[in-house]
Amino acid sequence: MSTPSYSELTLNGLWKNNPALVQLLGLCPLLAVTGSVVNALGLGLATIFVLTLSNLTVSLVRNLVSDAVRLPAFVMIIASFTACIELLMKAYTYELYQILGIFIPLIVTNCSILGRADAFASKNPVLPSVYDGLIMGVGFAVILVLVGGLREAIGNATLFTNMDLLFGPSAIAWQLTLVDDYPGFLVAVLPPGAFLVVGFIIAIKNVVDASLKARADAKRVKPIPGANRARVTGKIT
Repeated sequence: MSTPSYSELTLNGLWKNNPALVQLLGLCPLLAVTGSVVNALGLGLATIFVLTLSNLTVSLVRNLVSDAVRLPAFVMIIASFTACIELLMKAYTYELYQILGIFIPLIVTNCSILGRADAFASKNPVLPSVYDGLIMGVGFAVILVLVGGLREAIGNATLFTNMDLLFGPSAIAWQLTLVDDYPGFLVAVLPPGAFLVVGFIIAIKNVVDASLKARADAKRVKPIPGANRARVTGKIT
């Protein structure tokens, strides 16, 4: 099996095979913690960290691990890096870690991470595996932040609230108020709102894909039918 090019990996991770929009993996944290941009970004960065380093390690040991213990070994690798990011968040972003709660340890069970380790990193060299993990993590994080931004804007008419939890006191000034005296839209910040927002984004992606496919089909050169051949019967003298 040939290794895909970096452009193919980029397109797959961000669009064609996006973990959140196409594979529909990691929906539990996607729906539960994306009530604001800071929550979504915190979980997204943690996922990128685990996914990238897990792919790196799996690719390094891919020829040393037998098929009998491959999946348990991959899970242990993922769990190790999840524990590392959990300790880092406890040390430097403790309040955000408390808000995200159980969803940081649950990164271990994110099927997109184990899926990339088994389907790609265990079969490809180190550099493509690292890039695949990075771009898949970025694709997942982008959707997390997009959903978080939409829910925060619709629910509270604000953006970038509490960014100081992730970037320190200087980020307090980043908060934007979109509408003054906004009464709030509670459904948007509850899990049902996440379902609606994610469904809306998937619908837009499907429309864009259909439009791109229609344009590609229209540009194809249609074969020109050749002249019909006359069938001659009988003896020609």
